[in-house]
Amino acid sequence: MTVHFHDQRQRAACTSLREETLAGFAADPKAVPPKFFYDRRGSELFEAICRQPEYYPTRTEEALLARAAHDIAEIAGRDANLVELGSGASRKVRLLLEALHPASYLGIDISKDFLLDSTQRLANDYPWLDVHAACADFSQPMALPEGFDGHHPLAFFPGSSIGNFDPEDAQRFLGNIHELLPEGGGLLIGVDLVKDKDILEAAYNDEAGVTAAFNRNLLERIRQELDSDIDPSRFEHHAFYNEGASRIEMHLISPQAQQVRIEEAHFDFAAGESLHTENSYKYTAASFRDLAGSAGFDTVATWTDPRELFSVHYLQRVA
Repeated sequence: MTVHFHDQRQRAACTSLREETLAGFAADPKAVPPKFFYDRRGSELFEAICRQPEYYPTRTEEALLARAAHDIAEIAGRDANLVELGSGASRKVRLLLEALHPASYLGIDISKDFLLDSTQRLANDYPWLDVHAACADFSQPMALPEGFDGHHPLAFFPGSSIGNFDPEDAQRFLGNIHELLPEGGGLLIGVDLVKDKDILEAAYNDEAGVTAAFNRNLLERIRQELDSDIDPSRFEHHAFYNEGASRIEMHLISPQAQQVRIEEAHFDFAAGESLHTENSYKYTAASFRDLAGSAGFDTVATWTDPRELFSVHYLQRVA
């Protein structure tokens, strides 16, 4: 079966790995946006993270989606156009396809090769489904391909990726989705919840070291795609829960003083200095509903697991 491909990278108002890396390494403190984790190897490593016993979000969200699929279909209505933001391996969306029986499916991801692989598997496994793939930076304003703005489209944003945005940026992102959807369009979104610090920190420091490899792979990508002498083995993975900010922070720590070159620029790291690679904000169900409301969405339904580790929200765009 054929996947209809839409390359929207040139239309996206986004900057390149080169520009954002050079700016981030020159900043104080140093930081690189987490969207650059997801080259092919990074996407594969993230899928491996999702299988680690400490990483509760994936299995908890999948259980919630399986339990709520019928209710979601009732709210969305049959023959909706399903739009998955950050489609990854497109595993979770399979829990919705049979229940919703959408008119068409659009997977959007910044990693082109991984996106095409995952959407082709969907097309092969669901021959009745009209499958589309759009390579785009969905963190920036974008437009749906022609034909996807009808049938009350349902956007699907699983995995609590909303947590990667600082609160102001999260509101802006939800505002972009509000503009993407017509009035009455839906957004089904996974949101990680505030919980015990030990559970959170274990999820981002798995015993097998997969998250550490995922974090260092960002440096490997910089080394391979830019002209750089950076050595990922000279940095250590560090993730912890910042209770005051209600977020997990991920860093790459330089244990020793060192200088790295990226193209013509040189950057000094002091011993113990970090490169901040990711935030993952945690919400209460109520605080997320407030955030969604500020971006122009009504909350139609919320599902949580018995331990209240994770939540799934069905939001509807209002005028």
